[in-house]
Amino acid sequence: MRTNIRHTHTIPIPLDGDEPEQLTLLELVRAVSEETDDEREVVATVRHMLLSGRVRLCGNFRNHSPKDFS
Repeated sequence: MRTNIRHTHTIPIPLDGDEPEQLTLLELVRAVSEETDDEREVVATVRHMLLSGRVRLCGNFRNHSPKDFS
């Protein structure tokens, strides 16, 4: 069941030389899901952010390559 409660998450985009933001996979999926209800768009955006190096996973998936999720 989906609720109407929205939380605001911002994911900073690292500038040249900045370290990527470290998030758990759940945090990343939740943040992207707040912007769209389209599951395909969520998956595509999360995949792009991981492959581009804009974010780095921490937590249970920290040692996995983004290509493992393809």
